[in-house]
Amino acid sequence: MRGPVAPPQVPLSASRAQVFDDFVRDAVERLERHVPQIADIDFLVQEVPRPQGAGDDWLDEAVPLGAAVGARKGRAAQVVVYRRPVEIRARGRDERALLVHEIVVEQVAELLGLTPEAVDPRYDEGD
Repeated sequence: MRGPVAPPQVPLSASRAQVFDDFVRDAVERLERHVPQIADIDFLVQEVPRPQGAGDDWLDEAVPLGAAVGARKGRAAQVVVYRRPVEIRARGRDERALLVHEIVVEQVAELLGLTPEAVDPRYDEGD
């Protein structure tokens, strides 16, 4: 019998990008209880970081895993998580979810001028 292994609503059929988006969504939902200000921040996932200018490359340093972009006229503050660099650094699903959470915490802390521990009291515990 040929056909899909699992129906579309079962997590088995979710793409890696969809699973990654879920990791970011879960991290944000965990933080909403501690930091209500994140309701004003847009959370985005991009495949890879894009250099902003001519001298903005990563040949001599590590490729960023995330970025915090302050609010500008007509645009909310943003936290961006870069999917491919995170996937390369994390070996399994649990490690990837933890790394995404840490990135979200660190970028939110940077935007709000707080320490990561103020954003998530369990930040250094390694869940």
